[in-house]
Amino acid sequence: MLELPLSDDVHLRLLEERDADELARVVDANREYLARWLPWAADSTPQSILEFIRSTRRQLAENNGLQTAIVIGGRIAGCVGVHGISWMHESTEIGYWLAEEFQGSGTMTAAVRAYTDHAFGTWGLHRVALQCAVENVRSRAIAERLGFQSEGVLRQAEKVGERRHDLVVYSMLAPDWRAADRPPTRSSA
Repeated sequence: MLELPLSDDVHLRLLEERDADELARVVDANREYLARWLPWAADSTPQSILEFIRSTRRQLAENNGLQTAIVIGGRIAGCVGVHGISWMHESTEIGYWLAEEFQGSGTMTAAVRAYTDHAFGTWGLHRVALQCAVENVRSRAIAERLGFQSEGVLRQAEKVGERRHDLVVYSMLAPDWRAADRPPTRSSA
């Protein structure tokens, strides 16, 4: 099983079917918060979460990306992954969410850093993008903290419930990532 430590009590690991109930409980406990930003959160069910986990395994088998659980102190606290890979254009987009109780400690910044390292180092991609609702200040702060550049705003690009969000598009290019002075991601080696 793939596992990447981010700190002493935080790691990323592949999602397993047996995680469906725990992941559903985390989503349910954070539903009101998550449903403000994520179109799937309001209506997710244990069955839809199981299907999501199965889709992550197909994505991995098809070499079209990677999705992982964020595990803190032995508990699933959220997810981070890529929505797919354009091998032709050497690009991908990272998506992420974290239970409210675990926010503010740098966990998601470390997870997105690890994914960006992986995209440029292991996959050899040229571009990594993130999209965040303009009002989602915490999500935007992750992109900005890591040095992603804002490219502009997609007007009313995402429907979440009855609301339409403007999305800020951020990107990082491989040469810019390599040129930045940042500590490497902690590895399991």
